[in-house]
Amino acid sequence: MLLRKKGFPEEDELVMCTVTKVQFHSVFANMDEYGKSGMIHISEVSPGRIRNIRDFVKEGKKIVCKVLRINTERGHIDLSLRRVTETQQRKKVDEIKQEQKAEKILEFVVRDLKLDMNKLFNDISSSISEKYISLYDFFQHVVADSNAIKDAGVDAKTGKTLEEAIKSRIKEVKIKIESKLKLTSFAANGVDIVKEALKKAEEAGKENILIKYLGAGSYNVTVNGKDYKEAENILEKASEKALEYIRKNDGDGELVRVKA
Repeated sequence: MLLRKKGFPEEDELVMCTVTKVQFHSVFANMDEYGKSGMIHISEVSPGRIRNIRDFVKEGKKIVCKVLRINTERGHIDLSLRRVTETQQRKKVDEIKQEQKAEKILEFVVRDLKLDMNKLFNDISSSISEKYISLYDFFQHVVADSNAIKDAGVDAKTGKTLEEAIKSRIKEVKIKIESKLKLTSFAANGVDIVKEALKKAEEAGKENILIKYLGAGSYNVTVNGKDYKEAENILEKASEKALEYIRKNDGDGELVRVKA
């Protein structure tokens, strides 16, 4: 089951669809998350010339599409299949699986407290839509911060049961990023200055940063965070502290990004 969102999707949004009708020059598909139908023109099915449209789609097939245009007055939605990359497709499929996992957690709470599933889903969705990208994203934040449920306006009884269900089924995710920090000192006590610069970086990153010596004035910097934004902020603050200190003490350095 995939609970339906209210309203229309946004232009350029990726949506999971089920093909409902295949015609000679067009394909009609139902957007699973919104319960609305969209059309894919043959030119948006695949790049290049298409001899038989059924070589690419057929009724009942699940496909990931990009929303091109929306006419809310007429209810028309134009979709594209060919503009979705393989990476985007895999990411969307993973997101749907995560959302289904989140809905399973809601189902447990609904059964336990004898609540209305759609009402609980809509109440939570309406209160978190501006801050979180999905129900699963909200649940991940609950794992890291219990106050997230209270901030979402969920009543105490439901919130307690929901939090217990979330934390027993979703583990906190840690993001890891790596970079190289190059430090050079021209002072007589350069070794001590470099050590102090690294200490400044470690103090800024606290328990979320690990620095290892690589050789020739290079150090591997590993940072952990709840998400990429947090990890990047920690890396930036830590490296700034190290570079600021060493430049004030007759030295120089740079942060070199490591390609994933």
